[in-house]
Amino acid sequence: MADGKTEFIKPPNTLKSKVSSSGPNAVDLSALERAEQVMVGLSDNYLEWVQEDLQKLDKAYVALNQASGDRTSEVNAVFQASHDLKSQGGSFGYDMMTAIGTELCRLIEKAGSIGPGEISAIKVHVDAMKLVIAEDIKGDGGKEGKEMLMGLRQVCEKLHG
Repeated sequence: MADGKTEFIKPPNTLKSKVSSSGPNAVDLSALERAEQVMVGLSDNYLEWVQEDLQKLDKAYVALNQASGDRTSEVNAVFQASHDLKSQGGSFGYDMMTAIGTELCRLIEKAGSIGPGEISAIKVHVDAMKLVIAEDIKGDGGKEGKEMLMGLRQVCEKLHG
């Protein structure tokens, strides 16, 4: 850029050379297609699975809310349940479950201790996840989804800056 003009450098596309379409290390396109079909079939079961996972999360939240003193095991149970929910959501088209689960996990990770404010914030996240499934909100939830996430983030910021 010695002459003041912007120079664009295009790196070579080496990925193509690493993926072969024939031979022993070839990508089997029919296998990929079959895997996609399996995922489509599993997505029908997701709503059943997610109800079980939401019950686990709700049960963990209730135990946390009722606990006193050291709440480490109760917080860990909430974290694990929310982590499971966030891991599966996006795979089945429920991106909001992943986003809310991520926010809930971050809230727990940032919390030095769990007090009434954190417990209330956790409840808001749990209720948001239940709402996503009850209302069958797929994808990013559009404008309402963005507003929901912004609200959840504001709740967390109030607690931990």
